Amino acid sequence: MTTNPDSTNSTNSTNNADEAAGRTALVELDDVSKYYGNIRALEGVTLEVHAGEITCVLGDNGAGKSTLIKIIAGLHRHDSGAFRIDGEDVSLANPREALDRGIATVYQDLAVVPLMPVWRNFFLGSEPTRGKGPFRRLDVDTMRRTTHAELLRMGIDLRDVDQPIGTLSGGERQCVAIARAVHFGAKVLVLDEPTAALGVKQSGVVLKYVAAARDAGLGVVLITHNPHHAYLVGDRFVLLKRGSMTGSHLRSEITLDELTRQMAGGSELEELSHELQRATGPGDVS
Repeated sequence: MTTNPDSTNSTNSTNNADEAAGRTALVELDDVSKYYGNIRALEGVTLEVHAGEITCVLGDNGAGKSTLIKIIAGLHRHDSGAFRIDGEDVSLANPREALDRGIATVYQDLAVVPLMPVWRNFFLGSEPTRGKGPFRRLDVDTMRRTTHAELLRMGIDLRDVDQPIGTLSGGERQCVAIARAVHFGAKVLVLDEPTAALGVKQSGVVLKYVAAARDAGLGVVLITHNPHHAYLVGDRFVLLKRGSMTGSHLRSEITLDELTRQMAGGSELEELSHELQRATGPGDVS
């Protein structure tokens, strides 16, 4: 018996959305706005992030995606609207407060030290130690074992966690960052354009581990400008343009073609295509 993967994914997403309707969102933004002086960076944005779901935020450069990330990650406070974590209204003061509440953000530059080994980057800033006083030292053996085990649990089989993380591909480095967030207890994972600088194959690898994080029960916010990547894994889609929300859809409510059309500007793109078409006439060379 042959099963259509798109149909199965769509059914699963619909079921997830139905289940989520009766649950408190891990993260919820309700009519959130952010201004820098007279500049509107974000206005009237609403979204929900549920456990075991991927919420995709789509938009071109300047759409407000970076501002949205900074609000969720605790870098900037919102000016109006409501920001809730587990149903509680919050105004995060800093990224540490976001981390303490289970929100981990993986930025596009990953913030890794290329010449350090994979295991050291995995525990960077949270290194376990052994011994006391002047005999206190890094517990290297534990970090090596834990790093290998946690990567393997996510389906990442690195033969040597001692190799510099800079020798890994871009997709592999993204996957290490995702596994690290899962290990340190994140409930919500925010991914900033994880496939932006990757080829087709490496993008597919990263999306596989994004789905693995979702299947591990995390709520995922996937920031992207690529509707094809978003539609492969997304359960919810929020579209931004020039700081405003132009659409919000469940997967069951929208097709890839329509998502792409809205992302590309819809009527604006159609109008542009008409302007770019050459008028045919007797003098035109075919």
